[in-house]
Amino acid sequence: MDHSRVPVLEALEEFRRRGDVVFGPPGHKQGRGVDPRVADIVGLDVFRSDVLSLNGLDDRRQSQGVLGQAQELMADAVGAEQAFFSTCGSSLSVKTAMLAVAGPGEKLLLSRNAHKSVIAAVVVNGVEPIWVHPKFDTERHLAHPPEPEDVRRRLEEHPDAKGMLLITPTDWGTCADVAGVARVCHEFDVPLIVDEAWGAHLPFHPGLPAWGMDAEADLVVTSVHKMGGAIEQSSVFHLQYDRVSPEALKQREDLLGTTSASSLVYATLDGWRRQMVEHGHDLLDAALHRAERIRSAVGDLPGLRPMGGEVVEEGFAAAFDPLKMVIDVRELGISGMQAAEWLRANRHVDIGGSDTCRISASITHADDDETEKVLLDALRALVEGADSIEKQPPVRLPGPSALELEQAMLPREAFFAPVEHVSAERAAGRIAAETISPYPPGVPVVAPGEVITDEVLDYLRSGVEHGVLIPDAADPSVRTLRVVARD
Repeated sequence: MDHSRVPVLEALEEFRRRGDVVFGPPGHKQGRGVDPRVADIVGLDVFRSDVLSLNGLDDRRQSQGVLGQAQELMADAVGAEQAFFSTCGSSLSVKTAMLAVAGPGEKLLLSRNAHKSVIAAVVVNGVEPIWVHPKFDTERHLAHPPEPEDVRRRLEEHPDAKGMLLITPTDWGTCADVAGVARVCHEFDVPLIVDEAWGAHLPFHPGLPAWGMDAEADLVVTSVHKMGGAIEQSSVFHLQYDRVSPEALKQREDLLGTTSASSLVYATLDGWRRQMVEHGHDLLDAALHRAERIRSAVGDLPGLRPMGGEVVEEGFAAAFDPLKMVIDVRELGISGMQAAEWLRANRHVDIGGSDTCRISASITHADDDETEKVLLDALRALVEGADSIEKQPPVRLPGPSALELEQAMLPREAFFAPVEHVSAERAAGRIAAETISPYPPGVPVVAPGEVITDEVLDYLRSGVEHGVLIPDAADPSVRTLRVVARD
């Protein structure tokens, strides 16, 4: 295929050249009605390129197939049989993918270290989750993806399960044995869905972990805005084989997706695909060498411990994305959240992720010598200034087994059940009717339907005292909890 073509961008360029006057949405009419004060900040070209697909980029019958052509090019670029663009972010794409495989009341295997969007999908879709617990790294206090044998065990216990959802890479860059999990799923004749939100760049360089399509996954969801070059909410479904129906996927996406898709998302997805096909190897090669230099320099700083290939050598993960700069800061006597806040306040450096133990920075093809220097200078300053950071009460981290809560009710049933609010002191033993996800990274500690324990309450309350955010709980202070009412 001719990857110099960018159908969406070409149609947008033609639309602007023609100078069409539109009498439908969006109401700002390609910037004519935008408040100049807004345009001064975000730029008038954003609004000029905000065009509907129907009667804008394409005609009423979609006869040019602009979007279809762009999606065919994307599929060819990454080795998928089909690709579909989504403008609602991968949080919604994952919900769609799950619904395309399992319907209400049906079973679906899920990695328990999933983002809160997966728990939300379980509530919305009404599937019965069969949790596959991650491999827990006690020293790092880090959950890595489950292994093929973990998936096999759960499929043997639940032969009526409709498929498996695997999250890889994790927020911290550790990767599953996708090919091994795919083989197990296919032995049971069920599809493997991969939530590869952090892996849009993986198909374009052999020095990166295996790409889901190459590893025989059936359906892969990527967030191109995370490690790629498209704007926020850019998501793509990648599909192969016949275990997931393309028709079902499109219909489920139509149930959940927007009818007012953003041309800005489509255009930047289209342009990013061309950039990666033409220049991706060289751009990512430079990023990989940059990440190697940064990791080496960070390793020489006292109190900082960057994570790298040793996590694979120690048997915790099948691979590690070296473009994820994950740095343990505990030896500085502070938490990752404190480090992130200090870097933002004192060096104007915004770290990509943080938790009680570490921070992470994503190194992408967009980084250069200047951003490399800014990051390293900021980390050196953090090491020098750590003693001045006010000490906070420690977060009481639970052991791995304490995080595997009993599922007493289906998440959907618990979420919509009659509820009451009880004090934290009276919450142990009660069934949660809400999702409780410490941010960052947003992986739920408690899901609806799970039985709350004293260990988890202690963890959550000590986290709040330390400064952990829990934005999705009814009471973010966790002084009270939303639980299923007793008869």
